[in-house]
Amino acid sequence: MPSFVKVASLEQLSPGSSLQLFLDGKEIALFNIEGTIYAVDDRCSHAEAPLSDGVVEGCEVECPLHGARFDLRSGENLTPPALEPISTYGVKIEGNEIYIDTDFKQ
Repeated sequence: MPSFVKVASLEQLSPGSSLQLFLDGKEIALFNIEGTIYAVDDRCSHAEAPLSDGVVEGCEVECPLHGARFDLRSGENLTPPALEPISTYGVKIEGNEIYIDTDFKQ
């Protein structure tokens, strides 16, 4: 059963921006892609670099350290050197508040 937790408001995450947050010892990155909010682990599966500092194109984020790319919708690793996906979280918006499901999608 999902357990959603309020993590931010939409004012904190304008379109095209990212936000790093810490929740129960986990580093999570939120991304606002044209009004859709995505939540993923904020660490590259290759070298632990913060993905919230990465370059975003469409629904992909590029690791700022070695250039591995990940799909923000699925967490799938798209290019080397990353060989493993990153975890994604369910997101819901209620009013102006952003909630994420603390249970991993993958």
